[in-house]
Amino acid sequence: MRVTSKGQVTIPRDLRESFGIGPNGEGVFAVEGGKITVAPRGGRRDRVLPDFFVGAHATIRGYPILTGDRDGYRAHFPGVEPIAPESHP
Repeated sequence: MRVTSKGQVTIPRDLRESFGIGPNGEGVFAVEGGKITVAPRGGRRDRVLPDFFVGAHATIRGYPILTGDRDGYRAHFPGVEPIAPESHP
């Protein structure tokens, strides 16, 4: 891996295709176990329906949600307080 003077890195094509990162796509960097990781912003979308039920239930009951997709829940359920690793170290 090479880092440019602007701090940019290139994700290899096969990895971008495998994880669904297209042109102008966005990713999220994180530190996990002393390593830097990168993932598509918003996470995977294979659990959309179960996530919707969890968000809807939390909205009706006024519960907070423990999630790794804080921005996703905020976008779709603005009345729910997301509890994420970044906000509660």
